[in-house]
Amino acid sequence: MKTYNPEHIEKKWQQIWEENQTFKSKDNSDKKKFYGLVEFPYPSGAGLHVGHIRAYTSLEVMSRKRRLEGYNVLFPIGWDAFGLPTENYAIQTGQHPRIVTDKNIKTFTGQMKAVGYSFDWDRTIDTTDPEYYKWTQWIFLKMFENGLAFKDKTYVNFCNKCKVVLANEESQNGICDRCGSEVVQMQKDVWFLKIREYADKLLEGLDDENIDFPERIKMEQKNWIGRSYGAEVDFKLKNVDEKLTVFTTRPDTLYGVTFMVIAPEHPMLKKYKHLITNIEEIYNYQDAAKKKSEFERVQLAKDKTGVQVQGINAINPVSNEIIPIWVADYVMMGYGTGAIMAVPGHDTRDWEFAEKFNIPKIEVIEGGDITKEAFTDTTDGILVNSGMLNGLRVKEAKKKIVSFIDENSIGKSKTNYKMKDWAFNRQRYWGEPFPIIHCDKCGIVGVPEKDLPVRLPNVENYKPTDTGESPLANIEEWVNTTCPKCGGPAKRETDTMPQWAGSSWYFLRYMDPHNKEAIASKDNLNYWGQVDWYNGGMEHVTRHLIYSRFWHRFLYDIGTVPFKEPYKKRTAQGMILGPDGEKMSKSRGNVINPNVIIDEYGADTLRTYVMFIGDYEKSAIWVDSSVKGCKRFLDRVWRLQEIVTDEKGYSKKHISLMHRTIKKVSLDYENMKYNTAIAAMMSAINEFYDSGYITKEELKTFIILLNPIAPHITEEIWEMQGFENMLNQTEWPEWDDEKTVEDEIEIPVQINGKLRGKILVSKDSDLQAAKEKVNQDENIKKLLVEKTIVKEIYVPGKIYNIVVK
Repeated sequence: MKTYNPEHIEKKWQQIWEENQTFKSKDNSDKKKFYGLVEFPYPSGAGLHVGHIRAYTSLEVMSRKRRLEGYNVLFPIGWDAFGLPTENYAIQTGQHPRIVTDKNIKTFTGQMKAVGYSFDWDRTIDTTDPEYYKWTQWIFLKMFENGLAFKDKTYVNFCNKCKVVLANEESQNGICDRCGSEVVQMQKDVWFLKIREYADKLLEGLDDENIDFPERIKMEQKNWIGRSYGAEVDFKLKNVDEKLTVFTTRPDTLYGVTFMVIAPEHPMLKKYKHLITNIEEIYNYQDAAKKKSEFERVQLAKDKTGVQVQGINAINPVSNEIIPIWVADYVMMGYGTGAIMAVPGHDTRDWEFAEKFNIPKIEVIEGGDITKEAFTDTTDGILVNSGMLNGLRVKEAKKKIVSFIDENSIGKSKTNYKMKDWAFNRQRYWGEPFPIIHCDKCGIVGVPEKDLPVRLPNVENYKPTDTGESPLANIEEWVNTTCPKCGGPAKRETDTMPQWAGSSWYFLRYMDPHNKEAIASKDNLNYWGQVDWYNGGMEHVTRHLIYSRFWHRFLYDIGTVPFKEPYKKRTAQGMILGPDGEKMSKSRGNVINPNVIIDEYGADTLRTYVMFIGDYEKSAIWVDSSVKGCKRFLDRVWRLQEIVTDEKGYSKKHISLMHRTIKKVSLDYENMKYNTAIAAMMSAINEFYDSGYITKEELKTFIILLNPIAPHITEEIWEMQGFENMLNQTEWPEWDDEKTVEDEIEIPVQINGKLRGKILVSKDSDLQAAKEKVNQDENIKKLLVEKTIVKEIYVPGKIYNIVVK
């Protein structure tokens, strides 16, 4: 028998699969369909890492299994190729982003094929292809036409190093996702998408009984959307025909409001600057606030700072008490109304502020000592010092005060969301141009659909500007155009879309990637339907997952797609940590390059180890010795051919083992317990070697079970054994539950409590049948010579005990 040579075998089968288009999916087949999706990668210069391998191999396993189960499988791949990393690299090296992108895509493609992934390469997409981003622009136009896209001047998260506006999701904890720099606040004209209008629909979708998301993913999304119920309350200003509106989830504490706080950017400060006697002090405070990131202002904010607005006060709408207004940077204009009511008796932050600036505190829910600290255990309790609410419990007090607010027109009940509208633009070159034209006469006008795509011009200078303007603004021949409405002179929008744009709908394009007339045909959308199983990283569940669900639900609402939710099932893999137990990074020098593993051990070993490394949904540490262990396992699989017998079917000895293994592997694959599935196959191989043989049918079944994990070696063994066609064209084996139980079992035999042998008996054997087996065992017979048997005890299926003297 020839030796196991992974390099030769893997290249051979990869070439066969490519030439035969083995994994090509068929539109509108009579077969049942399975659409397995992985998050398409950003093709960086670093190439694939083992984290990609872990993320993709799970659905690679399921896609191969589904084909063997008779499904028409769509398992596609593509490239999320617009964005900052490529552009930054292009700026550093002087290579155009297009050249960098094409080079990186070529590298990723070669690596993926070397791993042996069963992607349908005919459906590959690239978000930077004009034929792709034509439809990204088309979706944006539809949102614009339906009032979901608008431009507004606002304070945004800005990264001075990347010179780009960041969405809230991309600047968590005040740090730029891309470069790690601190984010500052900058006022700019920004495109927004009204994702908040879809908050309720996004929440409802999570509760759809047909959606299978882990609870932790649902909870992450619900927390990010942050729906809360309360009231908007109007606080009139004294001696001014104006009011400050606040949103509160605790209107029952209105009698405890002793001051108000507004954001440094609040327009009231500009409007009434002539009435404010300390306006210069406020100007200085505003300047200082601009230098802080949102994270510093809202999350850190340990050292409370603020300035009282001298000359203007507010009136508590229920107590009619005159209360001061303060400016403090822990209040942001982007959240709610940019103003809050402060209840220092029952809010820690307000208490600390009041303590520092000597502002009164009022207890309105009894139970604590607010002279020492805020009393915050207030989900229930009795109202005090609260006029009409005195003596009521919190729940009843809320109902009564909301009714009072509505009836007296001092506000209204309202639902609010923590999630902001989506800041949707970049001041960079490498992105989708907006299909928007600015006309002095007609205003903001959408580009006609017939003129799509608006192509990104090929330019020499793509460096970002210090002014926060896109480099496209400097290309006069591209910027200057005519208005499609009036025909007069106009200018193109020069910002580009964020990287999230192309990834918000890519799963739809896979269904019909070459269609020039639509995102995808109605027939293809109806046939492929929802993504059956989507696997990706937990880091994307509050960004990409929310964004793509939003875009998809909008497309459903305008009749473009026939289903409300894009994904039936969403799962997430754990991270692979470096050998030092830390997150892999170049700076730590602990990055594992999959190419190195493939070159030394083969792709099947890499695939096997990445699936065997541990619980798929948890982090796992890379251990080199375990990689070698997986290679030894595959060596043993190969050598099974040396002990194959011509016995038909499953042998009597192995029949239970085979059915148990089929069941275990089949169910474990479905439940993402890949490590225990592989462990079950390792255990089975041990039994085959202990027996000294494996029948041809047992080998056939075994390599089918292993094929989704290690496809190259199993295809080669299949061919060498002369099985019909190729392995990938066969059927997945079935198990019989009755046969998963051993017909014969091995039980120990003890003499006076010491183990002296073992007998093989039927699982249903009684004492007499077991005794016959004992009497037939030569070793036990010798030990009983000249002994008197006092008692024989048989516990069926457990033990046979003989007491002698």
